[in-house]
Amino acid sequence: MKIIISHDVDHITVWEHKKDLIIPKHILRSFIEFSIGYSSLSELINRFKSITKNKWQNIDELIDFDKINVIPSTFFVAVKNGRNLNYSLKNAQIWINRIIESGLDLGLHGLAYSNYSAIKEEYTIFKNLSKLNTFGIRIHNIGKRDCDIGLTKENLALMNKAQFLFSSNSFEFINPYKVGDFWDFPIHIMDGYILERNGIFKKQTLEQAKQETVQLVQDACEKGIRFFNILFHDIYFSNNFNKCREWYMWFVCHIKKSGFQFVNYRKAIQELENESNN
Repeated sequence: MKIIISHDVDHITVWEHKKDLIIPKHILRSFIEFSIGYSSLSELINRFKSITKNKWQNIDELIDFDKINVIPSTFFVAVKNGRNLNYSLKNAQIWINRIIESGLDLGLHGLAYSNYSAIKEEYTIFKNLSKLNTFGIRIHNIGKRDCDIGLTKENLALMNKAQFLFSSNSFEFINPYKVGDFWDFPIHIMDGYILERNGIFKKQTLEQAKQETVQLVQDACEKGIRFFNILFHDIYFSNNFNKCREWYMWFVCHIKKSGFQFVNYRKAIQELENESNN
C-alpha cells in the first residue's frame, strides 16, 4: 500500500469572509471548544491573534514540513467564490506560484460539479493561472454528512469531459476507480472526521484519533487498498489547532516508521495505467 496526502486551501485571509458568517462562527467555535476543555487558553488566544493578523492559511509551513519529510503532497486551490470560499484570484495566483515553485503538485479546488460549462470555465481559469497542462480536481464542501456535497458518477463524467487528469471526491473505503478516461481517488481519512468523530461537544482525544487511524491503516492493508488517500486542510497546521497539527505530524511519522511509501496522484496514475496496459 502507498500513501497519498493532499491539502485543500479553503481560506487565505480572515477578512475575505467579512460578508459571510465564517468569522462569527469561528469565534463561537473557539469559545465552545475552550469552555468544554477541548482546546487550551493558548489556542484560544492564538485564534484571536490570527484574526488580527488577517492570516488563516499555513501553506508555507505545510510546504516546509512536507518537503522535509519527502512527502510529494498535492494542494488544491480555488479560482471561484462560493459556499464560504471567498479568496481573490490575486491571492490564488500568489499561492499557486508558491506551490509550483516548491516543487509540489497542484490541483483545482472546484465549486462547479453539475454544469459542464461552469466546470470547464473553472478548468480554463486554473489552467491559465497555473500554466499546467494537466491537473486534477477536488470539489469544495464534499463529505459524508447530509449537508455536504456528494458527487455522482454523472458529475465525475462531466469532469472527465472537461479534461481533468483525475478527481478525488468520494468517501468510500475502496481502491481508485476509472470514470471514462480519468481516475477517481476515494478519500480514506479526512482531518475533520478523524478528530471530530463525536461532534463539537464530544470530540475525540488525540490518542483516540491515533488509535482509530492505526486501525484504518490496518483495515486498508487487509482490504487490499492500493493507494491510501489522506486529506488534511492547511488551516489546521498551526498552534491555533494543536491536536490537528499534532495528529498530522504523528501520522507522517507513523507512516514512515511503518515502511509505507508516499506518492502523489500523478505517480499513482502512472502505476495504475501501466498495470491496465499490461
